[in-house]
Amino acid sequence: MKKLSAAASLFLLSCFSAIAADLPSMKSASISIPNLHNWSGLYSGVNIGYGFTAYNAEYGYTVAPQVNVVSWGSPAMSQTSVGGVFGGVQLGYNYQWNPYLVLGFEADIQASDINGTGYGASKAKSRNAYTSCTETISYDWFGTARGRIGLTMPNYSNILIYGTGGFAYGYVNDTNSKEYLVFNPLGSGASGASTFANTKAGWTAGGGIEWSPQTFPTWSAKVEYLYTSLGSALSTFQSNYTSGGQQYSAFSGHWTPFQFNSIRVGINWHFNPFVGEPVVAKY
Repeated sequence: MKKLSAAASLFLLSCFSAIAADLPSMKSASISIPNLHNWSGLYSGVNIGYGFTAYNAEYGYTVAPQVNVVSWGSPAMSQTSVGGVFGGVQLGYNYQWNPYLVLGFEADIQASDINGTGYGASKAKSRNAYTSCTETISYDWFGTARGRIGLTMPNYSNILIYGTGGFAYGYVNDTNSKEYLVFNPLGSGASGASTFANTKAGWTAGGGIEWSPQTFPTWSAKVEYLYTSLGSALSTFQSNYTSGGQQYSAFSGHWTPFQFNSIRVGINWHFNPFVGEPVVAKY
């Protein structure tokens, strides 16, 4: 009897083993692991853009004792409008902190044709003189050295939206001239001029968007806005005039802030000597 039970048990075990072997596998489904665009590494490129007025107020004054021209904003001129094209090169480095956060640094240098001229005119406080002024500003060249922090777009890791800011510098030419005529009592006209031409330093901040085509991942194109401030300067000068047969000295000055907006487009080549593999998203 015991032998019969053992034989039956072996028979049933072999049957269940055969059935189990024929059942479909219940392995877990595989998860697709996408390759994300890698922004890490060095890059360089070229850019071209347009700079324009930031609409910052300017102030001028004239001190002429005989005709009582003592007034800030005399002659009145709220700002000198500037505008022009610029273009240059940039060099930078990105570090992909994780699939969504990119940190970086970029420096650029630009040749510039941003310039403009402003005019103003007014009568003296005592109404016995007329004054006018002319100002010409040009930014011959400028550059920046900025940090960048960017976020990639969800499901579009080849699109980077970033903010940027840092150090700015540039060469500014600012010429101010003032003319005035004494007419009660009738006297002589006078004029004077002062030119500030020097390298100024300041700051810049802005943001942009950069896109790298999936078919050409070593290239990218960007659009960027920056506000740049290079400080300010006070130009002063002296001139002589006559009134009622006597000679007097007039002192004039003009305070000018050097700020402008800029919009640029650029192309970068990412040669990534240290990082060549795409970022892998892990699940």
